[in-house]
Amino acid sequence: MDSISNIVTRLKNAARAKRQGITMPHSKFAEAALKALHRAGYVESVSSRGENHKRSLEATLKYESGSPVFNEVRRISKPSRRLYRAANEIRRVRAGYGKMFLTTSRGIMTDNEARKAKIGGEPLFQIW
Repeated sequence: MDSISNIVTRLKNAARAKRQGITMPHSKFAEAALKALHRAGYVESVSSRGENHKRSLEATLKYESGSPVFNEVRRISKPSRRLYRAANEIRRVRAGYGKMFLTTSRGIMTDNEARKAKIGGEPLFQIW
């Protein structure tokens, strides 16, 4: 199963249902993506629970005055169609109101971080 699509779907469903957070199976990639969302201010906290083979990730969504801080999450690069962007091809999302998360040689980072570091990569998803 595609872990990024899993994260995107869980985030969208939890936000629409006004749930407090999400729980999902642990992987280093999923943990890095959730921590990048935390750094960007879309997730309040990220924690790992359990031991070895039964580990899970828990993320608490961030709300402002009863509504989630994001309206939409959209997957960009998919397993069936991989896309890559050079640093100068990375554009702002929704005129700067949203963020794009990319996987780069230095880990998962936002579009602003990638442009500052002048690094391209595979755009995973957009959130606004």
